Order: sequence, then structure tokens, then C-alpha cells
Amino acid sequence: MPLSLSRILLGFWLLVFAAGCSQYQRLMKSTDVDERYNGAMQYFKKKDYYHCGMLLEETLPLLKGSARADTAQLYYAYCQFYEKQYNLAAFYFKTFYETFPRSTFAEEAAYMEGLSYYEDSPRYDLDQESTKEAIRVVQTFLTNYPETERKEDCNFIVESLRSKLERKAYGQAFLYYKKENFQAAVIAFENFRKEFPESARNEEAQALRVEAAYRLAASSVASKQKDRYAQVVEAYQNFVDRYPSSKRAQRLEDYYSAAQTWLAGGQVQKPAADAARPN
Repeated sequence: MPLSLSRILLGFWLLVFAAGCSQYQRLMKSTDVDERYNGAMQYFKKKDYYHCGMLLEETLPLLKGSARADTAQLYYAYCQFYEKQYNLAAFYFKTFYETFPRSTFAEEAAYMEGLSYYEDSPRYDLDQESTKEAIRVVQTFLTNYPETERKEDCNFIVESLRSKLERKAYGQAFLYYKKENFQAAVIAFENFRKEFPESARNEEAQALRVEAAYRLAASSVASKQKDRYAQVVEAYQNFVDRYPSSKRAQRLEDYYSAAQTWLAGGQVQKPAADAARPN
């Protein structure tokens, strides 16, 4: 019975795989540094970054002080990057430009450190330490290389990462508000304004700050109400100063009037905005 085409192809690819493994094992066992290095470069050209990285990891100590030490170190960092080991890539790119500060590739490595952290940055609702580190590294890069051709890319990276931090900061403040942790919400919305003064979310954030400040004051013990109602007045006045044409101002005026009434010693009626809210 003749062999099927699928079996022939399977056999062929198994032979190719075995040959590839055999070549890699031979290179790993070789005591010829040049052969190892050249083999690693061939793997890199084939985009086999795993095998290239493994060979370079074993070969780098033997290349120390040689003319190819910097190239091998740079390619090793790129192997980590293309294997999506972004923290390791950032570390090795930094190691490269610190070890070889006069290299023609020092600027490239410094940029790639920031790009590695950028790629490692998680979605907005997770911990953002990598995001903050990416911003710091990229801004340092722009300071060190003010004439870089990568300036536009760097500005895009910083802008997109700050947008992620903005979204997280607003989401956290709004979550405090929804969970009726009004004291934390007031602080978070004000911190949001300070950290992201140009944000398109600021009008809404500061409106919610007025509401949260009023709810905090209304639910506070008597000894803290005076200061907290005064904060409502201040928050409202700041809001109308910044957004004099805001459609939200009329609704917020109810909170402002109620706070002023309390501070004047009068009887506070439940604001219309609150009366319309479901329990």
C-alpha cells in the first residue's frame, strides 16, 4: 500500500526537526566561540529567537572584552524582547547602554528599554508599575537624546501610557463614589484633577467631587460637619469658576445652596438632585 502524502510530509518534517535539534546540540557543545556566535546569528536571521538566546547566553561570558561583545549583548536583549520577556529585555537593554555607553547602539538600546516597559504595561485596571516605569524611562531617554529621530514615537508612547493611567485613576475615584466611600472619592477626584489637568473627564470628575463632598458632609458626625459643608461650598465655587457654561452647574447648585443653608444655621432640605435619586 503506497504511503499517503500526509505521512510522507510528516516524515519529512520530522527529519528536518531532528536535523535542527542536532545542529543546535552540536553548537551548544562546541568549544569554538566563533562557531557558536555565528550559529546564534543564523538563528536570529531565521527569527528563531529562543535558540539564538540560548546560544548567546552560553557564549556571552566567552566574548567578554572582544570586539563582538557589544553586538552579542544587544542581540541577546532583542531575543528577550521578541520572546515577549519584556522585563528581562528592559534589564538587558539597560545593561547594554551602561556597559557600552559610547557604542553607536547606545541610543537604540536606551529607547528599547522604554519600549520593553511599554509592551509590558498591562491593561488599565491592573497594577500600573510597569506603565509608570515606562513613562519614566522614555522621558529620561528624551532628556538624554533631545535630537533623537524617535521623538515622535516616544511622545506617542508617553501619551498612550498617561491615557491608561488617567483611565485607571478616574475609574478608581468613581468606584469609591459608587461604593459610597465619599471621603476617599473626594480625595481621589481632587488628585485626578491635579494629576491630569487637561483630561476631558475633569468636568465630570469635579461635578462628582461636589456631590461626594455634600454626601460626606451630610453623613458626618456633628463635630465634622462645619468643615465638610465648607468644603462643599469651595468645591462648587471651584467648579463654576472652571466650567461656567457647564450644564451640570444647575444640578450642583442644589448641593451648594443646602451647604450654605446649613452653615448659616438653617434647616437643610434634601437637595432636589438627591430627592430624584433612587434609594
